[in-house]
Amino acid sequence: MKVIIELPEDIADALKNEWADLPQASLEAIAVEAYRTGVLHESQVRRLMGFETRYEVHGLLKKHRVPLRITVADVEADLQAHRELGILPRR
Repeated sequence: MKVIIELPEDIADALKNEWADLPQASLEAIAVEAYRTGVLHESQVRRLMGFETRYEVHGLLKKHRVPLRITVADVEADLQAHRELGILPRR
């Protein structure tokens, strides 16, 4: 889907003065707010922003002071992956 936003010229100028890349900043704002409110999951934000890794999503969220929503299942999956990679000893 393509989204077009019409802005009054004075508002567009004010935003351009603050954000060098207004389209990118707008996309970030949508992604961050959608994650913050639970509309999008981390993987959806990654796809929306065109990021290769979840760590890029983490960086974006940190930049905007949005905490990660991490579940026990996420932590367990990370621990298992670390064990499989040999970073942590197997149980």
